[in-house]
Amino acid sequence: MNGRHYDVAIIGGGIIGGSIAFELAKRRMKVVVLEKDRAVSQASSAAAGMLGAQSEFSSENPLVPMALKSRSMFPKLAEELKELTGIDIGYIEKGMLKVATTDEERMALKQQYEFWTKIGQPVQWLSPDELRQHEPNVNQSLLGVMYIPRDGQISAPHLSQAFVQASMIHGAEWYEFTEVIDIKREEDSYKLLTNQGIIRAEAVVAAAGAWTGLFLEKTGCPLPMFPVKGECLLVKTAKPLIQATIFAKNGCYIVPKKGNRLLIGATSTPNTFDKKVTVHGISSLLERAMQLVQGVGGAEWERTWAGIRPQTGDGLPYIGEHPHYRNMWIATGHYRNGILLSPITGILMADLIERRDHREIDLSPFSVKRHNGATCTT
Repeated sequence: MNGRHYDVAIIGGGIIGGSIAFELAKRRMKVVVLEKDRAVSQASSAAAGMLGAQSEFSSENPLVPMALKSRSMFPKLAEELKELTGIDIGYIEKGMLKVATTDEERMALKQQYEFWTKIGQPVQWLSPDELRQHEPNVNQSLLGVMYIPRDGQISAPHLSQAFVQASMIHGAEWYEFTEVIDIKREEDSYKLLTNQGIIRAEAVVAAAGAWTGLFLEKTGCPLPMFPVKGECLLVKTAKPLIQATIFAKNGCYIVPKKGNRLLIGATSTPNTFDKKVTVHGISSLLERAMQLVQGVGGAEWERTWAGIRPQTGDGLPYIGEHPHYRNMWIATGHYRNGILLSPITGILMADLIERRDHREIDLSPFSVKRHNGATCTT
């Protein structure tokens, strides 16, 4: 790769970088993806795969239009990726139950239900009898249950790998174990010094998840970002216990996967890149899961893991151009919504790189300039 020239160099080979590479390569751009580890080996493959466009939001938020749009893209995307790569991303639309276990949680859940009802998105408040009909193994003494029929799920590892392979089929090049050490402007292009040599590109996209802020410090523009560790576990049951995803207001979720498996997550430990799985974290998840679904306690243990999610100071991702470096783009900070927002982020970033106007989705709330554009050094 030493000395090669590309239209776009993407720094970060996770699901966001993969989606952007896929979309740019489809548009016949010469694309390279540089990943300091293995491709899609961090948060992208650790995620539960929930498409929580409605479950994540309880009030007006700039992410709501983007989340709804991205969720609607998954059925067609699943077919496209399957045809291209042969990978089934496991798209399932059996809904999600957002549940409350305390009076305070019930009040918050009711407000969330009223918000989605007001703007015309499908939600249903379930009575105990209706819950029993939907999911007989879910705790019948829950204080509140909202059913969201369109919040489905996919397999995050399969979607991540499908983006990689599909982008390569369209011509994108991927280099693993390739870390960008420094970056310099050369007239209208960039020179990237890596541990594997030098490459040049007309445009650069910083999409390295929780590590993006560390890279951007090299450009004199540190962002208010921090890593958040999330621990998860996978168990297997003798027979299916639930059909829909169960998501408690206290943060515990249970996602039914193939082969009678249940993915249970997730803890939230900010300001650490340490991926060790802790006894305390897993035991707290199991305790909450057993309170939510009957039969979890008798499940067979399979494995545990942790992922590092990228969070921003105000909870909104950064999607836009560097304040001072033309044709350097930033796409990071998706936190718990990286899987959900990956399709729309790929399209938005490709449109921005091509300097296409955006009217359907207002990107100004996600601008890098919203925090510290004035303090970045040139």
